[in-house]
Amino acid sequence: MTTSDLEQFATWIEELIRRRGFDIDNPRGGGKSRLADEAGVHRAAITRLLQRQSMPDLETTRRLAHVLGVPVRDMLIRSGRLTEDDLPLPSPQNASDGTSGGVSQIRRLTIEEAAIGLGVPEEQREMFIRVAGQFLPPPTVRRAERAPLASE
Repeated sequence: MTTSDLEQFATWIEELIRRRGFDIDNPRGGGKSRLADEAGVHRAAITRLLQRQSMPDLETTRRLAHVLGVPVRDMLIRSGRLTEDDLPLPSPQNASDGTSGGVSQIRRLTIEEAAIGLGVPEEQREMFIRVAGQFLPPPTVRRAERAPLASE
């Protein structure tokens, strides 16, 4: 990891933190403290990162990724600690279920299948599906179609 890696990572994560609604620009905004509380990390770790003093440790990185809604893989690659070659994505050929037109597809559970698998009683399933559905992206939007961050 170089100073340049830290600078690039801190710039990227600052923008991400702001986009997630944490007020880190106003000293009295409470954004750093709120982020630290939600991630379960020390506020000093957030401050050191944003001041470009040090890269967070692996556990802090994992917790920040969770709170910011970013895959840990992306955080580790962006931080310069690992490369895409170090953390390859699973290939469609290694998918464990079904094929479509000769190409393997990774099949995700539907919300209803998840409800059944979690043991949600039938009389509560409709409510579970409505609530859980609010946390999922619209089915027509694919990751590759999302708008990139300004720093990407």
